[in-house]
Amino acid sequence: MRTEEVLAAILTGLWRWDSGTGIVELDAEAARLLGLPAEPVELTEGAVRSRFHPVDWNEIDGIVNLALAEGTLAESRLRVMDENGRVVRAVRSRAKPMAYGSGGGMRLVGTLQEVAEPEPGPGRAARQPVTGDWRRSREAFLLDAGRALAEARSTAEVLRVAASLSMPGFSPDGLAVFGVAGDRLTIIGQHGHSPGDESPFADMPLDTDYPAAEVVRTGRAIYLSTPEDYRKRFPATWPLAQRFGRESWAFLPLIVAGRTMGAWLAAFTYRVGFSPDERSVLTTVARMLAQALARAGVAESERELSLGLQRTMLPVLGPAIPGMEVAARYVPTGGGLQVGGDWYDMIQLPGGRVAFVIGDVQGHDVRAAGLMGQLRIALRAYASEGHRPDAVLSRASRFLYGITEGAHGVDGHGPAPAAGDTDGARFATCLYLEVDPASGTLDIARAGHPDPAVLMADGTVMMRPTDGGLPLGIVPDTDYPTTRMTLEPGETLMLCTDGLLETGGHDMETGWLRVRKLLEEYDPRRESLEVLADSLVQAVHGPESHHTVGPLADRREDDIAVLLLSRTGDAAVRLAPRRTVLTVAQAEPERIAGARRQLRELLHDWADEDQVDSAVLMVSEMVTNVLVHTDGDALLVAEARGERGARRLRVEVADASDELPHRRRPGEMASSGRGLVLMEMLAHAWGVDPRGEGKSIWFELYEGGTPDTGRA
Repeated sequence: MRTEEVLAAILTGLWRWDSGTGIVELDAEAARLLGLPAEPVELTEGAVRSRFHPVDWNEIDGIVNLALAEGTLAESRLRVMDENGRVVRAVRSRAKPMAYGSGGGMRLVGTLQEVAEPEPGPGRAARQPVTGDWRRSREAFLLDAGRALAEARSTAEVLRVAASLSMPGFSPDGLAVFGVAGDRLTIIGQHGHSPGDESPFADMPLDTDYPAAEVVRTGRAIYLSTPEDYRKRFPATWPLAQRFGRESWAFLPLIVAGRTMGAWLAAFTYRVGFSPDERSVLTTVARMLAQALARAGVAESERELSLGLQRTMLPVLGPAIPGMEVAARYVPTGGGLQVGGDWYDMIQLPGGRVAFVIGDVQGHDVRAAGLMGQLRIALRAYASEGHRPDAVLSRASRFLYGITEGAHGVDGHGPAPAAGDTDGARFATCLYLEVDPASGTLDIARAGHPDPAVLMADGTVMMRPTDGGLPLGIVPDTDYPTTRMTLEPGETLMLCTDGLLETGGHDMETGWLRVRKLLEEYDPRRESLEVLADSLVQAVHGPESHHTVGPLADRREDDIAVLLLSRTGDAAVRLAPRRTVLTVAQAEPERIAGARRQLRELLHDWADEDQVDSAVLMVSEMVTNVLVHTDGDALLVAEARGERGARRLRVEVADASDELPHRRRPGEMASSGRGLVLMEMLAHAWGVDPRGEGKSIWFELYEGGTPDTGRA
């Protein structure tokens, strides 16, 4: 039986809180104790705070810090409030605080259990005196209220925080927030009233003889200490207020930047004289409430704008592709408006072929999003005209250069934009590929973008080096060579922007190791491609990513786009041979390091690590000899075949030269001439095969030490 089930059986809930993310996780029983639906949920700290009595909540910090310093359990008694501010139950929390990281982060894991409430009754809970002299001080209350309102992220959270505030010495029983729509008064939210009570006030003309309407018209607060005061000043609307049974009322203006945006009502079931100190507290709370509502309104508008832009600009993956499965994700993390320059696309081409695009326009602002939309449309147009991948990217680069030509200068060599200039030249990285679903053939053109990665049928993950050119938009005329590869049945191709790799303080190297581990844990026989897409995003951008920070001091956040393409196949193909093909050109000797890395990734689970080192050494020697002693390129083909523990590795390096290698006898100080000597010493078998044009040098290694002729 699971721990959660045992705790639920004894009416005990389990909760977890992380100071780094500000997220509180509740199991089903803990959620029920807090008055939520009985199901696991993740909430912000502000949302959880609004469920507890403010006096109890503000004592938690001291209890937790003392327990952390002493290494003991943090125990506290908390009153849970309902929507109307009444205590519904008391719970006891026992938690173990644990510090992590060097930045003062803290994680708490604890339990919640209902206990008997010693208070005389829920009706008096809100008016219990605050214990401790410091709790009585107005300054402490206002600081706490300001912090709580500043943390609220939405209008609903602002209203909940306002309803939970326990004012020093007096607390209102009913609250209402009025807004203005044209020449009419509206209700934004209310607390302490029954549903439907707000109907007479929900659409009231501003010239009505009602306190809130007068406050909005004049911008001055109105305090009514007794029902007689209310009846004398506002006889027309007194019958509307009389039925609620209140004794005192305070109506305060909500003013932001000199403009009255609404009014705040605080009603009391007992007489309040509204002394200067009490008026000062109410006025200050009203100002903070107005600022919080304004911030929440702006944030909600920005979120709506962001979602609208995102829905408009990001495509929906097209119809299903026979024999293939596709999944994609986009997470805007870098920009304040939650939009950026990353994108992906899927384009249907004639003849059953399909094109996939993924790219990243420089920047995380609205202009980057706008350029991304224009570039995406241009790429779709060029692809639909029937151009090959290299021509599509060449035309797209010229297009992007043209729409930002003013930033380059008339001759293309204008001065660089000043620091902070958001209208400067922009470039974009991009990877474009065409796939033939029937054969699995991929034609790839790349413009400064990260290489694709392939998850093979047996679980091996390899980065596939492809030829590429400059990012789009840097120069008007650029060539983009095309690389052809085949996606075998059971294999999955991953395309991503650099945000998936570098988010969370990682660089490209450490970020790739993190993503590679996730790919290796994925099994298509048990999980869909959508599950893999979610796990990639959650590990990089979700709560757990805060516990796996990379080696860089700064946590660089960037937009994330990921596109997954899998060629379906049965489980038997997971024993298919592993193969990698790589061309090392004369002009690119630095790709020898890539060849060594490719071979190590191919042999990541090889039983004998010494054999892996030997294979890497021989490949480095063979490719280097081709570049030094011939005028052509080196073509590397490596294949591992057989069952684990008895596999055979065959590596061939071909070139266009007819001159066969010959064995030398290098001296003790010689720096070359040992290639064939090394192969004779390290390989189980090797040879040189002449071809019609050129030759092929090869070697074989056997995982068990001897060839398995029955399987090879």
